[in-house]
Amino acid sequence: MWAKRTDLAVEAKELWRESAQKQTELSGVKSREKETNGYKITTVEILDDEGARELGKPIGSYITMEIDKLVKREDNAFTLGAETLGAEISELLKLKEKDSVLVVGLGNEAITPDAIGPKTAKNTMVTRHLVEKMPEEFGSMRRVSVLVSGVLGTTGIESAEFIKAVVEKMKPDQVIVIDALASRKLARVCRTVQMADTGIVPGSGVGNSRAAINRTTLGVPVTAIGVPTVVDAATLAADLAEQAGAKDINPEDLSNYGGSMIVTPKEIDANVSDIAKLVGYGINLALHKDLSMDDINMFLS
Repeated sequence: MWAKRTDLAVEAKELWRESAQKQTELSGVKSREKETNGYKITTVEILDDEGARELGKPIGSYITMEIDKLVKREDNAFTLGAETLGAEISELLKLKEKDSVLVVGLGNEAITPDAIGPKTAKNTMVTRHLVEKMPEEFGSMRRVSVLVSGVLGTTGIESAEFIKAVVEKMKPDQVIVIDALASRKLARVCRTVQMADTGIVPGSGVGNSRAAINRTTLGVPVTAIGVPTVVDAATLAADLAEQAGAKDINPEDLSNYGGSMIVTPKEIDANVSDIAKLVGYGINLALHKDLSMDDINMFLS
């Protein structure tokens, strides 16, 4: 719906306000903010079809956690961030004691800004085989499987088709998908994590939408975790121009001046590595309530 491309619900709400030139709340949408362990968390709830239409997002809950503390490498930032993220993921999942979970890393590990999903998968504890084959030692753990789906250009298979086939065979109770997102603001790139109970449409933020991965297509609840790693060049240029005082800049008008490009930070390698580990550990803490950070480190070492 918006000319300025973004995958973040919190930004879609900002864009609506800017477009409408209003400070009032949008009907069908509720938002709230809080701070946990020094991390700012914004929740946007889209409650009905009107809210979904205005923001261009499906009905559901979208939680955005700002991770500046991690990027700045403040004291104990990783542990506190993982614990905070884990609590928010757990709140979205609402897992039952025996529920099994399939964790899916979307994206292309060979392209750094698109590698959040595969790298997060490597930081996620795989336990399904241990629980089933060695119940005496691991029977108390949740059954968790991990899948890295690859991308259409290298596999010839839509991620949604691949995941659906695995879900039909394994029959997990829930699915978590992790993917790279696009932001409208460079200040949010590699500095936020979005969680949503609505699933995901891979590539939508950069105009390359693939098949949806959600409860409708898979038949089980799908929680999406995304990290903005890029910003559309035309969107960035429009925002910078507006900050400099220009008015009514339309990113589509800039399409002939690098509008097909995307922008990512120069520290993208380190950022993706750090954030993938944060998200992976957050998922581990959400899925295995009784584990400590030391337990996870030992398991993954």
